[in-house]
Amino acid sequence: MEINGLLKLTLLDFPGRTACTVFFGGCNLRCPFCHNASLVRGEGELIGEDEFFDFLTRRRGMLDGVAVTGGEPLLQSGLEDFLARIKEAGFEVKLDTNGTMPGKLRRILGAGLCDYVAMDIKSSPEGYSRAAGVFVDMDAIKESISLLMGGSVDYEFRTTAAKGYVLPEDFEGIGKLIAGAKRYFIQGFADSGDLVGEGASAYTPGEMKAFLKTVKKYVPAAELRGVD
Repeated sequence: MEINGLLKLTLLDFPGRTACTVFFGGCNLRCPFCHNASLVRGEGELIGEDEFFDFLTRRRGMLDGVAVTGGEPLLQSGLEDFLARIKEAGFEVKLDTNGTMPGKLRRILGAGLCDYVAMDIKSSPEGYSRAAGVFVDMDAIKESISLLMGGSVDYEFRTTAAKGYVLPEDFEGIGKLIAGAKRYFIQGFADSGDLVGEGASAYTPGEMKAFLKTVKKYVPAAELRGVD
């Protein structure tokens, strides 16, 4: 496996842990507001698997875990073996996913290969394909949601509130989709300069608070992230 990027230290990507973040290129979605267009296209520095594990060995005792993100990591054919190596080395694993591949997610969860999952909820069922930039099978999304909410692995759901693609009325549907979730964040949109598409902008803090109020009817634990 070739890694498309490595952040050697993060205090934010893996809640409650000191971690590094591994980036894998390629994604099956084309969210116009995605801030990692280069990764979606599979670009970026290439780091060999052995090189990464040499790095991880040197960080034993300094890092608690590894955050595995993308792109969409579940597209990687060798991901399960990769996660197993991380666990065998004594580190915890956080996995980011868009939830479109519940079968592979089920295997990873069942094998105990991750300790925390962050799943993107792109929009309401009605708005999902608009936000994702491609057609999305909602049955797959709902299956992934059920796997996390009914399982024993810690998790969070999150939505990037990108104006123009995620509409104010979508938050009612999002709340219903993940009703009773343990943890949900509405994230502010920021233009990284490396977006997949055009036309996205940020909502105001007041608008974000209104979205949160809507979602809290269904997900009392919902919070805002990246909003002043």
